[in-house]
Amino acid sequence: MSLPSEIKPYYQDDLVTLYNADCLDHPDVWIDANVLVTDPPYGINWHIPARRGRREIIAIKNDDNTRYRDAVISLWGELKPAVVFGSPLKNIPKGTRQVLVWEKTLDTGVLGSVAGFRRNWEAIYLINSFGKKPGKDSSVLKSTRGVTSYAKNVGHSNAKPISLMERLIEHCPDGVVADPFAGSGSTLVAARNLGRQAIGFEIDEKYCEIAARRLSQMAFDLGQVAS
Repeated sequence: MSLPSEIKPYYQDDLVTLYNADCLDHPDVWIDANVLVTDPPYGINWHIPARRGRREIIAIKNDDNTRYRDAVISLWGELKPAVVFGSPLKNIPKGTRQVLVWEKTLDTGVLGSVAGFRRNWEAIYLINSFGKKPGKDSSVLKSTRGVTSYAKNVGHSNAKPISLMERLIEHCPDGVVADPFAGSGSTLVAARNLGRQAIGFEIDEKYCEIAARRLSQMAFDLGQVAS
């Protein structure tokens, strides 16, 4: 795949290439991949408000609406499969064929909870065709270790467990994995662990640094997701 001269990899190894750039500025770099697996801005403006002397924490950029998510899905088209995380409170992405549930642990979802119920699950949208396979696995994927503490240790408030991403990629067709919203790099690490090529974009350099470190350290987190 030819790369435009104005963009250079932030990190690269035999399987993974990561760019510190806006994915919408360089669709030609990732659009030819075979499957899209990504955790985009949900459009929920997630943040922790300032209080008791603690500064406000803004989790990720462009989270005030689903424009970035929808633009990437539109560019991706209607033919190739995509796995896209999202909030059940926002509109379902175009082309969704099935919705999976990521059930997180009970150390999550306190912020914004209603009537005493934690927000401890997220939607995973399967978009376009994945081909026909026997329905052997549950559509509820359960994390078995603390998700909040995991994210804190990684250094990204929305970090997904690598084992969760491995499970999802294992159900995808063969070929190159694209993640236009790479964040802390869990999708890229998972693809690499499975021997898959992957292309990632992350607009925030501090998260690129985290992703590059995890890739260079050969990160694993076995046991995060129940069978």
